[in-house]
Amino acid sequence: MMDFTETVRLQREFYESGITRDLGYRRAALALLAGEIRRREGEIARALQEDLGKPALEGYVTETGMVLEAIRYLRRYLEGWSKPRRVKGSLSQWPGYGRVEAAPYGTALVLSPWNYPLQLALIPLAEAMAAGNCVTLKPSEQAPATAKLIGELLDGLFEPCYIQVVTGGPEECEALTRAGFDKIFFTGSPAVGRRVMAAAAETLTPVTLELGGKSPCLVDSTADLSLAAKRIVWGKLLNAGQTCVAPDYVLVCNDVKEALIEQLIHWTKVFEGPEPLQNPDQTRIVSARHFDRLEGLTQGEKVRFGGQRDRERLAMSLAILEDPPEDSAVMQEEIFGPVLPVTGCENLEAAARRVEAGSHPLALYLFSRDKKAARALMRQLTFGGGCVNDTVLHLASSRMPFGGVGGSGMGACHGKAGFEAFSREKSVLYQRRWPDLSLRYRPYSEKKYRSVKKVMK
Repeated sequence: MMDFTETVRLQREFYESGITRDLGYRRAALALLAGEIRRREGEIARALQEDLGKPALEGYVTETGMVLEAIRYLRRYLEGWSKPRRVKGSLSQWPGYGRVEAAPYGTALVLSPWNYPLQLALIPLAEAMAAGNCVTLKPSEQAPATAKLIGELLDGLFEPCYIQVVTGGPEECEALTRAGFDKIFFTGSPAVGRRVMAAAAETLTPVTLELGGKSPCLVDSTADLSLAAKRIVWGKLLNAGQTCVAPDYVLVCNDVKEALIEQLIHWTKVFEGPEPLQNPDQTRIVSARHFDRLEGLTQGEKVRFGGQRDRERLAMSLAILEDPPEDSAVMQEEIFGPVLPVTGCENLEAAARRVEAGSHPLALYLFSRDKKAARALMRQLTFGGGCVNDTVLHLASSRMPFGGVGGSGMGACHGKAGFEAFSREKSVLYQRRWPDLSLRYRPYSEKKYRSVKKVMK
């Protein structure tokens, strides 16, 4: 196994110099990063096209543009988040006062996935830099063109004692998790997330896990069915469904189920066109292995529409499935591709019970015109985040924390939440030298006991 202890040592040495804790240094480094991303926009678009066939518009909106917006937001609010705040001391601390400040962890490891290979690498990187850490970034080997570009971009801007990029596969990933970083930020599958957390537990390293799961869409009888179908299909086709918050399956009230399916088919035709496998706006499946897994999920199921496939080109159109068995693979595994099961339910309450019976989803989407019922349901169910009458877009703002719960993740990122993910709150009591109350000191007496008890009631 490779050894990255020297990488950690060099970065910790640089961190301990205090340079990265300087606010001006952090803001300047983020500005350098943003400037280089803008300069390489064309190269980034080509790398995303090479790795996943992403259209230029989709690549900019979901990757490059999101990274630049995140950096702008971090630079704008960094000073306020970093400013120590004074807090009133307790009675036992009188006459002192407390100060709480955001302190960097020191050395941070960011492990990023392949599905949004730029955004999910550089946004956590920027958040870690904003918090004052030195960072080692491991991009996914399954998006090699983007990983190479990220390495060239960062190596040209920063010394490895500050920002280091490590390429490679699972072996390098495992070695990095055991190298002794002060913080680990992982985005990926729950299965790999468990291994990362197990490795981190050996050194008691804190982790943030951005995972996934089966994110449901609930559609009730009052919903605008055309709009619901349009936005569900849009969210499912984004990046060919290879999105951690993609609509995974649909639970719809029985009395509008057929009408919704018709609308889902209509909008699939609109977005994919008459030749979906030739559509230039269609992202491809990342690998043959993933393609075969998705193909297997549809075997034996009732396909109401779509599902055309070209394994050689890794192209797959959206397959709409009707009422797959609850114990089927497609209803048990996170799909992570263009397959959309649609299941009828008696009512919204029955749909909610089905969601509650499974593991907590990363995202949940509800389509309804009943505002009161929508608010009640969104409070009732446990999930990472979500939308009412839309999909996916809840993660598109630096002002809203993004993260999972239980099996779908641990901790949060984006904006202030991302800054806090790479920081810890450090509390310091500033005590005055006088008065120096004798109650706290030995010898203890019954009189002191009564006095303390009276004051602390």
